[in-house]
Amino acid sequence: MAGALEGIKVLDLSRLLPGGFCTMLLADFGAEVLKVEDTGMGDYVRWSPPHYEGAERSAASALFLALNRGKRSLRLNLKEEEGREVLLRLVREYDVLVESFRPGVMDRLGVGYERLRQENPRLVYCAITGYGQTGPLRDRPGHDMDYLALNGILGLTGEPDGPPIQAAVQIADIGGGSLMAAFGIMAALWERERSGEGQFVDVSMTDGSLSWLAMVAARYFCDGQRPQRGRLELAGGLVCYRPYPCKDGWVALGALEPKFWQAFCRGIGREDLIERQFDGPGSDTQRELERIFRERTREEWARFGAEHDCCLEPVLELDEALDSELVREREMVVAVDQPGAGSVRLLGVPVKLSRTPGAPQGPGPSLGEHTEEVLTALGYTPEQVARLVEQGVVAGPPVERAAT
Repeated sequence: MAGALEGIKVLDLSRLLPGGFCTMLLADFGAEVLKVEDTGMGDYVRWSPPHYEGAERSAASALFLALNRGKRSLRLNLKEEEGREVLLRLVREYDVLVESFRPGVMDRLGVGYERLRQENPRLVYCAITGYGQTGPLRDRPGHDMDYLALNGILGLTGEPDGPPIQAAVQIADIGGGSLMAAFGIMAALWERERSGEGQFVDVSMTDGSLSWLAMVAARYFCDGQRPQRGRLELAGGLVCYRPYPCKDGWVALGALEPKFWQAFCRGIGREDLIERQFDGPGSDTQRELERIFRERTREEWARFGAEHDCCLEPVLELDEALDSELVREREMVVAVDQPGAGSVRLLGVPVKLSRTPGAPQGPGPSLGEHTEEVLTALGYTPEQVARLVEQGVVAGPPVERAAT
């Protein structure tokens, strides 16, 4: 069955997580994605442990495979004039280009958006950066935590009077970068159907994750009251909506609506707590709830939550979550056949389309695995390809073959 994005061709010049996750989503739905990597080590995440034994060394990293299934790989030296000419040839045939360099890098190489659109006015060019193409921090380096520090999310995360707490996932990288980029690309492609022209998609991971504070910021704009860490209603500020330690682990109580809170209170035989639903952290109500939750095991509370329909769930460790019936039934763990390594488990496709569902389109590519194939398709002869390899303009797969 054809994927929803079949026929869309994407050049991925990015490295690491934000761009890789974005283009993987596109690949899962049928887009043809070509990684354009340098002639050195390529995408840095290729070399991150742990590695699968038996796989070609540059395609053995579990982290790399998590982001790059179903893609092809070309090694290209954009510092060489002939390398830039290869990219220009590619751009004429592709719909989308994704990169994650600091602003201005592609322009200095002579292959920025304005140059590329001369070759292909229909090109959708997406740049994922920390702080955007404009503004006082456009040239500053940063990582996920830096972006969250500057947009207020990190400062709001944690307990009252406690330190800021880092999330277990990269909110800015994925939520502010990957997903916003995928949305921006799809919006630009749809607009291209009307105008016939591509455009530049400027994705700032700081902007993207800041938008997650839409309701929090709206309240501040209205009443002028600065929110405090641990006091937001949905971030620890209500006794009815927070995690609690139990006898052998943790549970998450999400009884925000009165009907769920009432069901919980009646279930534990404490109707006197119904009127105290919106008490805050440090209150007598919180201390009483902590005492109550410690009286039962996590499994006992899970059964209680199912019986009383009160938005109470166990806090699972990752291994438990991945092995749960929920994850299995939603097909959120899939297997991909990686050459040399056999079956490799990865997370599945989170968006379920009814007629054209997404699915992994193949294994992760070795570094430069498709260099010759891509150049041949562009019209280069075997002699020309050999010369470009000899001159360091392009490169094929590395010499080392197997991971240990």
